[in-house]
Amino acid sequence: MYDDDDLTTLDLEQDSETDALDDDEADLDFVDPLDQLEPLDGPASGPQLNPEVMLPLLASSDTQQRMLAARAFCDLQDSRAVPALIGLLQDLCPLIRVSASYGLGRNPDSTAVEPLIQQLHQDWNGYVRKGIVWALGNCRDGRTLVPLIEALRTDISAVRLWAASALAQMIYVSYDASVAAMPPLIEALRRDAIAAVRSNCAWAVGQLCRELPANVVYATAIDALIETFAEEDDLGVREDARAALLKLGDTRGLQTIEEIEQDGFF
Repeated sequence: MYDDDDLTTLDLEQDSETDALDDDEADLDFVDPLDQLEPLDGPASGPQLNPEVMLPLLASSDTQQRMLAARAFCDLQDSRAVPALIGLLQDLCPLIRVSASYGLGRNPDSTAVEPLIQQLHQDWNGYVRKGIVWALGNCRDGRTLVPLIEALRTDISAVRLWAASALAQMIYVSYDASVAAMPPLIEALRRDAIAAVRSNCAWAVGQLCRELPANVVYATAIDALIETFAEEDDLGVREDARAALLKLGDTRGLQTIEEIEQDGFF
């Protein structure tokens, strides 16, 4: 499974960059804007990461203070921050919206699901949508299923990559949600143009299979993983499909792996 460190570097202060994340070839060459800021550590980390200090700053009129507070709740867990973080999803500063998204992922709450979905549908910034998708996965709520599937099918590659991972969280929602998430994941595993997205789909399919009975859905998923392991051109994707089959311990999958490796094709 890929950890996405990739989207084209974006100057979040310029509206002229709004289309910079719409090219799949550029998406996976990215550095998350949160990684470009000074870390919240060092001698001042104690007071900075004190929720009693950070909570009032979420409503500050000063952009830098709001940014500092929103970033703090990417690490802190405190349900009192949720209403303010929801409000910051619509902040004019994209970097604050990114931080608010990750903050809500760190502090999942059912009241944040609908605002996150709404912002996913309307935010022009790929970094923000990526954070929202991660947060929606952490919410483990059935309402996230449809927007996550839509993101996997239609968004830029960095968002699709995390949508695949987020859909694996449907195992914590319900059996029906897991079953509904499987076809779009298998479709993307077979057809997505970006290898990293296909890799995350292989991982997610394996995760969902863990909770499925030996039925048609499970068999179809195993077929897709076997097909990927046997026919995929990208070695990283093949390795993720192989790892998923090994973790599942499926007899057919293990037999296929053994046969292919004995023949020297891996």
